[in-house]
Amino acid sequence: MSSTIRTTPFSILDRSRTREGHPEGAALRDTVDLARQAEGLGYHRFWVSEHHSVPGVAGSAPTVLAAAVASATSSIRVGTGGVMLPNHRPLVVAEQFGVLESLFPGRIDMGLGRSVGFTGGIRRALGTEKDATEDFSAQLRELLGYFTGTQTTHPQVHARPAEGLRVPAFVLATGSGAQVAAAAGLALVIGDLRGRAKMLDAIESYRARFRPSHLWDRPYVVISGTVAVAATTEAARRLLLPEARSMAYSRTHGAFPPLRPAEELPPADAGGAGEGAVSAREREFYEEALRGHLYGTEQEVAEALDALIEHTAADEVLVTTSSYDRAALLESYERLARVAGSG
Repeated sequence: MSSTIRTTPFSILDRSRTREGHPEGAALRDTVDLARQAEGLGYHRFWVSEHHSVPGVAGSAPTVLAAAVASATSSIRVGTGGVMLPNHRPLVVAEQFGVLESLFPGRIDMGLGRSVGFTGGIRRALGTEKDATEDFSAQLRELLGYFTGTQTTHPQVHARPAEGLRVPAFVLATGSGAQVAAAAGLALVIGDLRGRAKMLDAIESYRARFRPSHLWDRPYVVISGTVAVAATTEAARRLLLPEARSMAYSRTHGAFPPLRPAEELPPADAGGAGEGAVSAREREFYEEALRGHLYGTEQEVAEALDALIEHTAADEVLVTTSSYDRAALLESYERLARVAGSG
């Protein structure tokens, strides 16, 4: 295997995807179980995500879930990918990560995003609006200031026990995230792998504009995306089908459904109006959702990852694969660990 791959840390982001026929709470328990297994396989970090009022995702409280993951493991770094800062008050976020870092010193990562709820109802329930993303830089400065004790937005307010603690911060590159990360001197998490040219432009801009901070003295790039590994190329592709079908359905029906078994999914070319039929528009989204991911045998994925890491000069790879078949998903992560030299 490539020496480039073997010197690059590999990490996991699990979005606690719900599965048809399983209670939503099971998805959270699956996430904690996967974290234990990821630690045994030698992965560098294990992150959880934040989604609100999404039927297909149980991960709505990332700092709470991160605490459960950290409690169930002993050495792997644990964090969020990410906490959506416009949904929260910076003081509360600082306090939450201060508690996590105090309970699990040296193991906590603070991944931050600028997304808001995807419907007006969700945004109102969270007490935010679409334009809240415009204040992301200011929110980020306030949040980081609570850790250093230098925030001036609210004089004489201190975040306990966060003040004085050092928690690595990462910015998810949605919208202007790359520029924000560069200006703040924070690590960048960027994907997905389907838009290579756009991703490379953002990485280049981030590195050129990066200003060192007390957290990161140089640019640090984490590329994220879906990677599936199996005994055959077709078996690896099969792992991607439930998520692709769910994504296509959400684009045409406005709802993100739980994952279904690959064998129960209608074929991409199924037309007509009967049960399981797929419209031409949904078929287009389905095919789009399958493009750009890395999948195949260990050798095939090793070659693809080697080229990707070489091309982007990435410091780390964050794998975000979801699938209905948890046993096959774990096998994929086991094979990927061997590719990366950690398993």
